[in-house]
Amino acid sequence: MSLSMQAIIVETPGGPEALACVERPRPLPGHGEILVRVKAAGVNRPDVMQRKGKYPPPPGAPDILGLELAGIVEAAGEGATRYAPGDRVMALVAGGAYAQYAVVHETNALPVPDALSFVEAGAIPETYFTVWSNVFVRAGLRAGETILVHGGSSGIGTTAIQLAKAFGAKVLVTAGNKEKCEACRRLGADRAIHYGEEDYVQAALEATEGRGVDVILDMVGGDYIQRNLKAAAADGRIAQIAFLQGPKVALDLTPLLLKRLTLTGSTLRARPVAMKAELARDLEEKVVPLLARGEVGPIIDSVFPFAEVAAAHRRMDEGAHIGKIVLEMA
Repeated sequence: MSLSMQAIIVETPGGPEALACVERPRPLPGHGEILVRVKAAGVNRPDVMQRKGKYPPPPGAPDILGLELAGIVEAAGEGATRYAPGDRVMALVAGGAYAQYAVVHETNALPVPDALSFVEAGAIPETYFTVWSNVFVRAGLRAGETILVHGGSSGIGTTAIQLAKAFGAKVLVTAGNKEKCEACRRLGADRAIHYGEEDYVQAALEATEGRGVDVILDMVGGDYIQRNLKAAAADGRIAQIAFLQGPKVALDLTPLLLKRLTLTGSTLRARPVAMKAELARDLEEKVVPLLARGEVGPIIDSVFPFAEVAAAHRRMDEGAHIGKIVLEMA
């Protein structure tokens, strides 16, 4: 086995052309870690933010891009007993997925169901961990409730639609054009709102007979924050996971009091390994069986060879994708 590997880093922040393929030493697994030969890695919005210099890796994480991967276990570090060499795994990492090899804490890895390819598995961890953490743990979505998912055709959105429906919720989504709205409906969304043609607040109220929605998953921010307060039902929960339109707004928080709303938010990348391990246990128990049976699964927009990482980022920048963009290693 070679002691070096190819990896993707950002030498100077900027556009897709800022991505550089460099040679790095192959990492060694530490205590409780496994070394994975990466077969596929998902491309996510945080990768774009890191490329632009707006989302640096947390302390201790490699500067190599990539937050999720799928591959084959090559070796196990001291104390790592869950997986053996040759096992297929998919995993959440704080960085390092855009490389030929990556180290993963074994508690943050999941077994890849036999029915899934590595490309499919590489598109799962970041969105499934994020949706499970924010929609089901923090916002506490329950069967019979209604959720509004902004950006329904994104990787997060397509995951949220499927999981919410699988666990018995009614799903409303917003999307930017008719094609994306139709894609969301095909996945099971009960109502797809073209935000360029409709007021999503009014549409959400109409879809719930004036009651409002129980849970909102928002990555947009900006003026959506105030509008979400209007669209929420009494005792509603709003989970904020990003601010594509900015985090700074003037707010009238009166609805927060009158409706007894909960406004929460989180990021995953810098959270402790043990916290991510709890999410992994939940996913393995409640979601991996659904993946194995094909009841839910990643929606793949496009697949790019590792050498064409810049093209993959251009696809992300264009904003026309539906579902996940994936890098495939040779």
